Amino acid sequence: MIDAHCHLEQPEYLQDLDQVIELCKREGLKAIITVCADPKDFDRSLEIVDKYKNYVFLCAAIHPEFVKEITAKQVDEYFDRLEKNKDRLVAIGECGLDYFWIKEDSWREKQKELFVQHVELSKELKLPLVIHSRDAWEDALKILEQEDVKKALLHLWGSKELIPRVIENNYSITMGPIIARSKKHKKIARDMPIENILLETDSPWFGQNGERGLPTNVKIPCQKIAEVKKVDISYVNDITDKNAVDFFSLRVL
Repeated sequence: MIDAHCHLEQPEYLQDLDQVIELCKREGLKAIITVCADPKDFDRSLEIVDKYKNYVFLCAAIHPEFVKEITAKQVDEYFDRLEKNKDRLVAIGECGLDYFWIKEDSWREKQKELFVQHVELSKELKLPLVIHSRDAWEDALKILEQEDVKKALLHLWGSKELIPRVIENNYSITMGPIIARSKKHKKIARDMPIENILLETDSPWFGQNGERGLPTNVKIPCQKIAEVKKVDISYVNDITDKNAVDFFSLRVL
């Protein structure tokens, strides 16, 4: 299995990341994609992917919930750093829209502007996009379509109604541990072709019973997708691994 979206730079892993990585290897994870969503975490993220080279891979961007905090100058400076480190990135993300945390129309418009900047950066660097679209499913899709984005991964996609458009655009989605308790996400997994599904945990969040989330929890969506689609778990494992390798152009050992 491959965890296509987690956050190893978070303080929850500061004391025992070596042990977490060893656990992941023992549990059979082939690779981990860690996502830097805040410029202040970029140095730590680079340290992590350099230390666990060819096992942990990096996406980086600015999470849309930070739109009120970041200045245009900081965006430019961060994008310059991403460009200089493009060979250490496998995608630009997570970027996009978040209407759960950001309610004001004016700030949502700013999010859209920042999202388009990320799209332009991804094209310039020839890297795929990882999209955050919480409670903004249609607007996020609209921007991807308007900007003619060819390769996008919709992180924790939550709109069953828009699945036909996702399929039409040949975008991929990730499924995380939330599928274990969400009927909506089970239906999304049912309706989405398995060739367009990747597994994720969004760790350290979405842990079980209030515990810290771990990349090893990727087995939860793997099992639930197998149940929903009435296929063997090894089949889901193999196909979603291939999807992750292909999407991120991974060179796994």
